Amino acid sequence: MLVRDMFEECIVSEESALAHYLFHLLNEKKISLKDDISKIDLHQADHKKVAEMIKKNVLGFRKVRIYSLKMDQKTFVFIYASNQEEAIQFYIKSFHCRPLNCHEYPIGFEISRGREVLSFLDMKKEFESFPAIAGYFSKGK
Repeated sequence: MLVRDMFEECIVSEESALAHYLFHLLNEKKISLKDDISKIDLHQADHKKVAEMIKKNVLGFRKVRIYSLKMDQKTFVFIYASNQEEAIQFYIKSFHCRPLNCHEYPIGFEISRGREVLSFLDMKKEFESFPAIAGYFSKGK
């Protein structure tokens, strides 16, 4: 695998720390995008600089998670949000009541949609702004 591929994967999967380390090593010319990932040596990084880059969020990451909010005994809505409080506030704004509960789901959790199976991470790419409603689930009989 090339550094380019790993860097892109870090961006897509929101691996902020590793993405910032790679970005730093690329800027310092210690690796190139065409190098094999075996050439990556994180010991060559200036850890203080990278920590500052992460703190300043130089790459503009906005961690978006997926939450399941219970509407009633059988119905749940999935909401993308930065944190649990944002998900609950968006629910209240959208449905004018509080959810019965709110639980974070793994972003890689796969669901069926029609004839396809996709993860919440894949589905997130369909949205341009957050928070957002990803969909609903109703328990069967």
